[in-house]
Amino acid sequence: MLSLRLKPFPQEPHVVIPAPINSALRAAAMLLFVVVIAACSRSATDNVGLTGVGNTGAGAPGSQQEFIVTVGDRVFFETDSSSLTSEAMATLDKQAQWLNQYANYRIMIEGHADERGTREYNIALGARRASVVVNYLVSRGVNAQRITSQSFGKERPVAICNDISCWSQNRRAVTVVQ
Repeated sequence: MLSLRLKPFPQEPHVVIPAPINSALRAAAMLLFVVVIAACSRSATDNVGLTGVGNTGAGAPGSQQEFIVTVGDRVFFETDSSSLTSEAMATLDKQAQWLNQYANYRIMIEGHADERGTREYNIALGARRASVVVNYLVSRGVNAQRITSQSFGKERPVAICNDISCWSQNRRAVTVVQ
């Protein structure tokens, strides 16, 4: 009969980590944990310019933050429309007043559309929306040389869902102070 005699595995040496290194490793692990958790949270700028939610203050007079908070940086449109609503005109009147007061700023008007429709159609619709806003601001005394425009169509939605609540947020023109 064959008999096997097994030798016990030698125990691995016990490693002692010096206290300063151990506490440094714990601190590094805690920092990594905090960074990972922070990366999962929403950005503080996600809601900037929508309804004032997330804004912590008006900023310095004449600053982009003041423009966003006190004036509003976006106007909204009806489905398949580039016509300004009365609410949009009121916002653009405030924008024109601010821009005429702070004449050193240039602005870009971004035209956007919701995700319905073809890419080509929405680029054209966004361009019409941006153009209407540019023309309105110029009619209110803002120098046309200070304004550029660009259409993003449906490429940069602020809300993504298959619902009217998202679509209406994406049908917009945004005034970006530069």
